[in-house]
Amino acid sequence: MDIFKDFINHVANPKIFFSCFALLFFFVFPLNDFFERWNQRLGLKKLWTVPGALFIFGLLTLFFWIGLSDSNFRLVLLKPDNVPIMALIYLSLFFLWFSMKQATENDIRALKGQLPMEAEDAKEKILVWPDLVFIELIAMIVMTTILALWAAFVPAPLEQPANPTDSPNPSKAPWYFLALQEMLVYYDPWIAGVLLPTLIVIGLMAIPFMDRDERTGGYYCFENRRRAIPLFLFGWLMLWVFLIVVGTFLRGPNWNFFGPFEYWDTKKLEALTNINLSELIYMSCLKTGLPKNILLRELGGFLIVGGYFLLLPPLLAKTVLRSVFEHLGLMRYGIFIVLLLIAMSLPIKMFLRWVFNLKYLIAIPEYFFNV
Repeated sequence: MDIFKDFINHVANPKIFFSCFALLFFFVFPLNDFFERWNQRLGLKKLWTVPGALFIFGLLTLFFWIGLSDSNFRLVLLKPDNVPIMALIYLSLFFLWFSMKQATENDIRALKGQLPMEAEDAKEKILVWPDLVFIELIAMIVMTTILALWAAFVPAPLEQPANPTDSPNPSKAPWYFLALQEMLVYYDPWIAGVLLPTLIVIGLMAIPFMDRDERTGGYYCFENRRRAIPLFLFGWLMLWVFLIVVGTFLRGPNWNFFGPFEYWDTKKLEALTNINLSELIYMSCLKTGLPKNILLRELGGFLIVGGYFLLLPPLLAKTVLRSVFEHLGLMRYGIFIVLLLIAMSLPIKMFLRWVFNLKYLIAIPEYFFNV
């Protein structure tokens, strides 16, 4: 059991955890034929079937059940604030499986020349009264019962009155803001709290308008939405749910990373020296001091960020995203690629911090501009 716990603690390292999660993501939601061929070898599409879903849910439940035997993990898992996270994980997996199962079933029906399930269901007439009202009444009763049991068995996470001399460690935001709090580690507050979440949400909302296909309007499918669905789910799962899980279960005292079965030692202080790109160039590589001129000092960061947003879009349009460019056209492709690059800047910045302890590419604290 100790070997298992040590292995899980090692895999829970954000570099490994995020890398495995991201790699598996594109095999489960393949973007092109390359991933599809590997899916046929690995059989990953079976995850969308009922046995595959039961296997995933059973494996996750087994992990949490084993975790309850560990005192350190039990303290985090059963904390009243973390109960919604458990519900978030299970509900996200359930509705993800349900939607993808329906999408693949419509793909199979389309290959057979049959109408989608939504078209078949539309032939059946359902009245608001009593059918819809009755369903809503049952749903209301079920949710009221769940909330009553929740309130009865899970104590409210109320704490003592605020004491400025005794701050909680770690001090965490509510679970629905944990992703924003995690972003604050990598960006300035105005970027992490306002700009980046807003642009990510706008990007997710814009996907159906940019990847339009009149043939698949009004019903779920996957074959004709191989770009839209994975991109949307990447933004939702990788850039939001993943950060909530990390902030809940892996962020401990002093905002250090801890494994699920690791004791949250308040005296643990990781000896990390986060440096800016300008300091890395001038002080570490060139062995000189930082120039007083801001533009000269941050020239390396401006070149990297400028190349990322100005050179990468046309380069991708000529190479790996050529089919996307031809499908969307110049205007829609421009909007699409800019929003995509902004969203991808978050995991890139996370890896730069985890691997190289790189704080900012552009650091201009004189004008509160740090990227």
